[in-house]
Amino acid sequence: MSLEDYYYSFLALWALVAIGTFIGLFFKVAPYGRYLDSVTSVTLPSRIGWILMESPTVVGIFIFLLMFQKSIGYVEICLSSIWLLHYIHRTFMWPFRAKLENKRMTLTVILMALLFNIVNITIQCLWIFILGEYVDEWLFSPFFLIGLSLFFIGMLINIKSDNILMNLRTNHGEGYHVPNGFLYRYITCPNYLGELIEWFGWFVLTMSPAALTFFVWTFANLIPRAKSNHEWSKLNIKNYPTNRKAILPFIY
Repeated sequence: MSLEDYYYSFLALWALVAIGTFIGLFFKVAPYGRYLDSVTSVTLPSRIGWILMESPTVVGIFIFLLMFQKSIGYVEICLSSIWLLHYIHRTFMWPFRAKLENKRMTLTVILMALLFNIVNITIQCLWIFILGEYVDEWLFSPFFLIGLSLFFIGMLINIKSDNILMNLRTNHGEGYHVPNGFLYRYITCPNYLGELIEWFGWFVLTMSPAALTFFVWTFANLIPRAKSNHEWSKLNIKNYPTNRKAILPFIY
């Protein structure tokens, strides 16, 4: 079997694992944040845990850039820059902007996310730098331009939604409060919706099987988590709007 054969076989298996995860998360909520059992779990400070588990997404892309520096073109550099735009913010900026003081993260969650990110950055880079065949004109193709627009729309939705959440305790004190404004008028988790749009955009702008698999994983993780957050909010936050959906406005 060729590298390409192994690659596609692994992606198929990896997508099946995502489907299994999707089903499982409807029955067991991932132990993070408000769902963390800090008594029975081995934990680390959330800020440290977040940086550790997300760091492969940045380090990995630089490793591939160095490995292929003599052969890469404008498309590979552009795709790498788009990826880093998201993950430098997510890995090294978001953890210091978010109010994570005195919050903990389980070692199990950190290790699972670390493994996922190592696998994900590897399959993305194998396509971008080895298996994918891009010409410079790709940067002007409808796929790239539409996908890039979706990527930035999703990223802006994600960041703006996070900013609203971050300001809640600053404006209203400790505890959980009802977020209002922007897409919170319609859904509980617009930050998750932003990520879905963002990584669907990544798939469109790369037309990569690895990017499609990543989108499947994003969907598999965020839809059940949005459902859990939505149900928890209705039960535990006073006067929580009953007309909101979980993640897809007017639908779910």
